Amino acid sequence: MGLFDRLKERLSKTREALTDGLSGLFRGGRPIDAALLSEIEELLYTSDLGAVAAEITAELARLHKRGEIKGAEDVRATMRSIMLEKVRQEPYEVDFSNKPTVILVVGVNGSGKTTSIAKLAARFKKQGKSVLLGAGDTFRAAAADQLEIWAQRNGADIVRQKSGADPAAVAYDAVDAAVARGIDVVLIDTAGRLHTQTNLMAELDKIRRVIERRLPGAPHETWLVLDGTNGQNAIQQAKLFTASVQVTGLIVAKLDGTARGGAVFGIKDALDLPVRFIGTGEQLELIEPFQPEAFVDAIVGGMQ
Repeated sequence: MGLFDRLKERLSKTREALTDGLSGLFRGGRPIDAALLSEIEELLYTSDLGAVAAEITAELARLHKRGEIKGAEDVRATMRSIMLEKVRQEPYEVDFSNKPTVILVVGVNGSGKTTSIAKLAARFKKQGKSVLLGAGDTFRAAAADQLEIWAQRNGADIVRQKSGADPAAVAYDAVDAAVARGIDVVLIDTAGRLHTQTNLMAELDKIRRVIERRLPGAPHETWLVLDGTNGQNAIQQAKLFTASVQVTGLIVAKLDGTARGGAVFGIKDALDLPVRFIGTGEQLELIEPFQPEAFVDAIVGGMQ
């Protein structure tokens, strides 16, 4: 099964909500008018496209006024074109030229951060890379325990300390161990307690500085994990992180089993950050590199 087919399967609820909803609006040969455009906009908002919904509707209204769209397929093609433009980005491959390549992973608790790290570890192992995990979320013993289980399943090394230890010390030790052992990739988990925003952001900055002290130029990537089902809340969370941490890319998790896959469009439009991976299920292999065209076609449905 290729990437498009996998995405089509995992994002079926979002696709059905959009395409079936659109077909329903045009049922009975209904003409395009202001009322229909308003209902299309509502349909797009319920799929979590955020401000992109208004942009699509405005473009549909403009094209309709000029007589350039007449039915559902014209609307669908216009939606596809605008959606693709909103998520278009340069092709990306993880740069493993640094050894170790240090990736700091941030995000609020419950966003899918620890699971995403496990999936990335599995992915990198399949690419022939040695992997070490740093259990930097020392405020939740369960997070470190979960990460250790994933490390064992993936055949990855792990560095952890007792609950309540200094997260920056764990990050330092993880990078130090990776250098000593000749490890290819270090993935460092972090805490995500938004109810103490100021302390959290100061802590993340300290972790970054300590990592760089041990390995100049690191962390080489800082990826922010967002829960795709949280829609506009995910955008607000992301703005808090990006104001304090130099985020280099996004991982949008939990896109399977929801009709809100459109969140990717709103998130990318609001943050202007590249999406590196999307999580489409619980299994280790269900993390996909973000490819805009395959993603849009899997959601819009029927457009090749």
